[in-house]
Amino acid sequence: MKRTICVVITARPSYSRIRSALFAIKAHPDLDLKLVVCASALLDRYGSAINQIKDDGFTIDAQVYMVLEGENLASMAKTTGIGLLELTTVFDNIRPDAVVSVADRYETIATAIAAAYMNIPLVHIQGGEITGSIDEKVRHAITKLADLHLVSSEAAAERVKRMGERHESVYVTGCPSIDIAAQVAKNPELDFDPFQKYGGVGVLEHMSGRGYIVVMQHPVTTEHQLAKNHAFETLRAVHQINIPVLWFWPNVDAGSDGTSNAIRTFRETNECDNFHFFKNMAPDDFLRLICNARCLVGNSSVGIRESSFLGVPVVNIGTRQAGRDRSHNVVDKDYESQEIATAIGIQMEHGPYPRSTLYGNGQAGYKIAQILAEAELTIDKKLTYS
Repeated sequence: MKRTICVVITARPSYSRIRSALFAIKAHPDLDLKLVVCASALLDRYGSAINQIKDDGFTIDAQVYMVLEGENLASMAKTTGIGLLELTTVFDNIRPDAVVSVADRYETIATAIAAAYMNIPLVHIQGGEITGSIDEKVRHAITKLADLHLVSSEAAAERVKRMGERHESVYVTGCPSIDIAAQVAKNPELDFDPFQKYGGVGVLEHMSGRGYIVVMQHPVTTEHQLAKNHAFETLRAVHQINIPVLWFWPNVDAGSDGTSNAIRTFRETNECDNFHFFKNMAPDDFLRLICNARCLVGNSSVGIRESSFLGVPVVNIGTRQAGRDRSHNVVDKDYESQEIATAIGIQMEHGPYPRSTLYGNGQAGYKIAQILAEAELTIDKKLTYS
């Protein structure tokens, strides 16, 4: 009999993180994919992933609207509570053989708690990594709730084992988002017009001969009250660079209103002829855009993961990715506009870096599907520690 594997997507980036594995699970003769889409992945203001998921040919078995408005710490906690209630019902209806939780966004803890309390084997993708913010607490908490650990790197595997997890339950698969990067690297040309295809906001309508930079900056939940000031520093830095700036809207974390407000205020008080703002793109289009950028700026894990494989120069700002294993393509700076601008200039002058396979070589999706089909899917009673 086929194993029923329920994968929960909670946000736009989570879909990119698991997309190649979804294709592999769907194609595997011994697996039956059940896909649950919830939280900000359903909301247009945060770059809804729902249309892209459907365009990729996936059937969505359940949609869970759970995001409480507010973009503050209380709304994050309450959103998680709503998710726990709703996902419990979804899992009770689907009755999967395993639930897959992706990465470390705060909503994913609801997935993990619901599965654990219902005695459904929990599979965690991308555990064992270190970062700043609430994400690390969520990630490590899910590790302790999980029964099977599919991690991105050897260093992550060692951390999971040191947390007391059984060694035989930990598999190094690489990161599924690197699978998309590997496909893009085979054909890296920017073969679409981002303005025509994705619209967005801004007077910028074409690229210059000098290239462009991409900015992805999200609020840091432990510094959410500073989100507006943080965004202003980055806006000032990239404003003085005389090439197009393609800026992606922030995610739903506490402080996102501050980031959004900074963008709107800056646009109203400054000439922003070289700016254009996007909500979302298809995963391959997005990475093709990143691949051709002269520099990626901000605090997204894309700068640490996919950009390392693609060799894209990155200026990482602040503490959101603090402690995460990184390659030589990343330069770290604090929230100070002149330092950021100087670092961007140096990175653009440097140009592309050698490819790094720190987070995988492009085969993660296939490996994940094989493990889900063949590994023992049972509840880990956490009685054996190494």
